[in-house]
Parts: sequence; structure tokens; C-alpha cells
Amino acid sequence: MEKQTRSIVQDSLNALMENQDFLPELQEQRRKKAFTSLSAILSTPNKIHKSFLRIPLDDGSVVRIPSFRVQHNDALGPYKGGIRFHESVNEEEVVNLAFLMTLKNALHSVPFGGGKGGIVLDPRKYSERELNLIARKYVRYFSDVIGPDKDIPAPDVGSSAREMDWMMTEYKKITAGNPYLGSFTGKSIENGGSLGRREATGKGVYFTFRYLLHDYIKDNEQQLASSDNVFAATALSLYNRPLTMAVQGFGNVGSIAALEAYNSTHINNRVVAVSDRNITLYNADGLDILSLVEFAATNQGDLPNTAEQLEQAKVTAEIRGRDELLTMPVDVLLLAALENQIHADNMQDIQARVIIEGANAPVTQEADDYLSEQGVIIIPDILANAGGVIVSYLEWLQGRETQYYSEEEVFRLLLEKMKNTMDLVFPQFFGDPLPLRQNCYIHAVKRLSTILYRQGHLY
Repeated sequence: MEKQTRSIVQDSLNALMENQDFLPELQEQRRKKAFTSLSAILSTPNKIHKSFLRIPLDDGSVVRIPSFRVQHNDALGPYKGGIRFHESVNEEEVVNLAFLMTLKNALHSVPFGGGKGGIVLDPRKYSERELNLIARKYVRYFSDVIGPDKDIPAPDVGSSAREMDWMMTEYKKITAGNPYLGSFTGKSIENGGSLGRREATGKGVYFTFRYLLHDYIKDNEQQLASSDNVFAATALSLYNRPLTMAVQGFGNVGSIAALEAYNSTHINNRVVAVSDRNITLYNADGLDILSLVEFAATNQGDLPNTAEQLEQAKVTAEIRGRDELLTMPVDVLLLAALENQIHADNMQDIQARVIIEGANAPVTQEADDYLSEQGVIIIPDILANAGGVIVSYLEWLQGRETQYYSEEEVFRLLLEKMKNTMDLVFPQFFGDPLPLRQNCYIHAVKRLSTILYRQGHLY
């Protein structure tokens, strides 16, 4: 995945270098040197911090848990990115996710740089006391590199408002007398968090799909109909007709996005399949998403996976294998689990015509190229799942001002910012043959390159 991201960024730099209207003051050898500098700066992180957290467990033994904080680039503002609690965490993954955060913030004009954290553990295997200690130790070990104006962590896979509350409290203790509310985002409302933060990513993911297949086509239908763009043809073929959707992952992002689809009044879509780490649930007539959300909330986030549990949840569904969801005959596939879910081994079996990346990097580059050639629209992570960082920015602002927005205001500002980004990239996407991911990267790299040049970093 790291190679994929760097390849797309290099392609974006190559396209911008050939565009003489971009930074026209840079010519010939001077231009070549500047773009060589850009490639070096964007392809490497500024800093990689690594430590082993010493944790005494409840049974009296002591473990040392690997942990990371990667700071990729801060040209646009303080580093920003979540802390992942997962057994698959590794340095390469965290570096790549920090890189993606730099690009995501640049694309959406959020004044943050890119950062990411990770702790190598399965949180289900630790007690609440142990997790509390792990969270606090992480802050102690990295307290010199994080802070409201330096690097602002947030929740990610395996972490939540609970962990951010613990971490901010520890940061407050360590830096007594200094501002602390903006040191972490994604906190609980009672602890200075923002209304709407929990729902932000899922709402944003569904909104990108809704805006593309409803609002944007509605306003540009005639223009798209006269285009020979393969993606315009796909979008028009799905416009204003009933659609089926499958959602992989029923955590915070997937469940909220599925609920948005379930309650949508803009698009006639029904969620026919959802999956989690255990199983897939399928109902051709549409699943009762509200009942599934309520069941998961009281069952450690898991979907019902037996006939008895389905009856308990009052949900009608077939229980199928976890990975069956990906290749089901649906119109829309929403990926909200982990990376590398669609790859060379299964890409030819994908039947969906629209894929939405709610998770980070769930489609490999090889699969992206293959599916794009078939006219499949892939709404990339850099565009679709930015709701979390956008509302994190709003939370950070509220913490600095100690004045708080209503939930309605938060969602209005979130969707307005995402709409502005889509209005920037969709005309180019439907006007040339490049996949949407490449269009998004070009816009992000263009903004970063301009800022880095203006700041004098290319000499």
C-alpha cells in the first residue's frame, strides 16, 4: 500500500510538472530541481517515533508493547491523525497512514499536517484497567512530541472517545498549567469533545456517495449525458433508480453509513448485506439496520451471528460467510473494515459498480486499475472518509475558543466542506479519463506543492 500511495503521488507530481500554468515562475532546471525536492519531501515522513510501552498486567506479569507516532508533514499546520489499537499495526502501515493524512487534509483544505499513531495489541485481550494504563503510558512516552499546536491525536481502529479522554487527562497532568483541551480530539462530549464527532466519518462517507449519485448528477445531467467519459456513463446508469448496497464492517463508520443509507430520502437504496469480523447478514428485501445498530451497541459491537441472536434482535436475515459480501451482486459496495480487502485474487469477482472507501486503503492499486478500466467508480478514502478529521478540526477550534457548536451546526459545516471539495474534483473527474483517486491526489499534491514552494522548502 505504501508503494501504491507513493506511485500515485509521483504521477501527480509528473502531471503538475508538465502543466506550465502551475507555478509558472519555475522554469527549466529550476523547475526540475523544485519537483525533485517535492518528490523527496512528500515521499518521506519528517519524523518516526517508536517506543515499547512497559505495562504491568493484572496477572502480575509485565509486557512491553510496541507503539509508534509518525509525523509526516506539517506544512499546512500541526500534525493530525488517529491512534490505532490493533494487532496488525506496524511501522510501514503507520508511516503510510500518516502520509494519507497529509494528503487528506490538503485535499479538504483542513489546516493540519499528517500524522498517525499505533499500538500493537488486540484491545479485546486486555482489561479496562490495562487499557487505561496503556493509553496513559503512550502519552507519557510521546508527551514531548504531541500537543495542541504540535501533533493532535484522535481515535482510530480499536480506540474511541474513552481512550482519548484517558489520554487528554494524562496530558493535562504532565503539562500542568498549559492549554490541553486541543491536545486530543474525538473525546467525549463531557470532556470537551464535539457533538457529531462519533457520527462524522460515517455521515461523510455516505454523503460523498449521495452527492455523487444524486445532487451532482441532478445539477449536471445534460452535460454528463453528452460526455464520452466512462465514469459518467456508470453514474448515469445508476441515477434515479433503486440501488442495492452491501456494507463491509459494522463498526463506527460502517454502522453509521448503513444507517444513513437506511434513512435516506434522497436515494432509493436498500442495504441488503452487512458484515463484521464474524459473518455476513443478507436479506434481498433489505435489512433492518436500526435494529442491527441497537443489537451491536449492547453486544460489544458484534452483529447477531446465530438464529437465536437474529430472533433476539428481531431481524430477518440469512447468515453467510464473512467474505461473501464482497462479491455479492449489488450496485454499491461500501468498505468500512481494514485495508487490502479488494485485491488481485478477488477483483474479477466484484460485481458492484460503485465502491466507497470508508476504511483506509481497502482497494489495492492493481484492483483499482482493473476495476476503473471496467468503468467502476471508486470513491477513494482520501475523499470519502475525511469526515472524522474535519470534525476533529471543529472540535479543536471549539476547545481553543471554549465555545461549542450545536450538532446541527457541526453537520452543516462538515457537509459544506465536503461539498466544496467534491465541487472541486468532480468536474475534472467527469471531464477526463483518470480515476477519481488520481484526481483527488492531483488536487492535494497541488496544494501541498504550492505551500511548500511559498514557504521556501524546495531550495
